[in-house]
Amino acid sequence: MSREEGPPRPASRELTDPRTMRAITHPVRLALIEALLLEGPLTATKAGEIIGESPTTCSFHFRQLAKYGFVEEAGGGPGRQRPWRLSHLGISFSDVHDDPETAVAARALDQMLRARFFAHLQEFYDNRGSYPREWQEATGGSEFVLHITPDELRSLDRQISEILRAYEVRLADPALRPSGSLPVEVLLFGYPLRPPGKEETP
Repeated sequence: MSREEGPPRPASRELTDPRTMRAITHPVRLALIEALLLEGPLTATKAGEIIGESPTTCSFHFRQLAKYGFVEEAGGGPGRQRPWRLSHLGISFSDVHDDPETAVAARALDQMLRARFFAHLQEFYDNRGSYPREWQEATGGSEFVLHITPDELRSLDRQISEILRAYEVRLADPALRPSGSLPVEVLLFGYPLRPPGKEETP
């Protein structure tokens, strides 16, 4: 894949507007964003081949994503032959809001994203045996139980995220990807195993 042209894009976009959150809470739009992330600029026709949708459907959803600032034209041909690219390399948002409308929109997006993540995970494990041995040995899951405070959990998330972000530059610049590399999704979840007030007695 050739290097993408154009100005550098911010690594992540923070979503706070409920309308923008609702605009991306759609399986076809999330699939298009994922395809652009993995493949680079795509026309509606090529994107349709990748995600299994018609060029007309992809063209419509690309325009909607552009309307809300998720994708932009990458220059090139007209209509469905016009390539699109991501405006940002990632999104971030919180589902904790004082405004009920924003909270509902964020939780809906969070639920759809989690469903996609777990579907990816299941698909990989269903086909893990078809991967080369080195990938089978390098992949898998780790589970830890830690007694920590909310502040410590936030600090831990920042530390791990900082390590992972060192590799994000390879998403935007294929020339930096080492031979033998594959796009790898890393999921991080931290959650209490019981609610406050039910701690064990020392």
